[in-house]
Amino acid sequence: MRETAALLKLDNVAVQERVAVIQGRLGRYTVHQGSAVTHRLPGGMLFIVPVHSQHQGRLFLPFSDAYPKTAEVLSKVLLLARDHEIKDPAILDQIRR
Repeated sequence: MRETAALLKLDNVAVQERVAVIQGRLGRYTVHQGSAVTHRLPGGMLFIVPVHSQHQGRLFLPFSDAYPKTAEVLSKVLLLARDHEIKDPAILDQIRR
């Protein structure tokens, strides 16, 4: 995650042990790198449902693992790093609580 964040120039993403810590414009978040469990800090879990295999392959990320959980973690980190661009009302409602 550290290398991918650097390659994508995500200067608002830091890796601390097993979690990626993201400082978005709307809040601060963590994404566990093993389970993809996402939290808003301070606060509780964020429920972000991944889109699985039917859309796999639409985004090519060189040097990233093809393992689905890795893709889920990375997609959540990318989403939350640009939280000001989120359009999904269910996710925005959770962030703004």
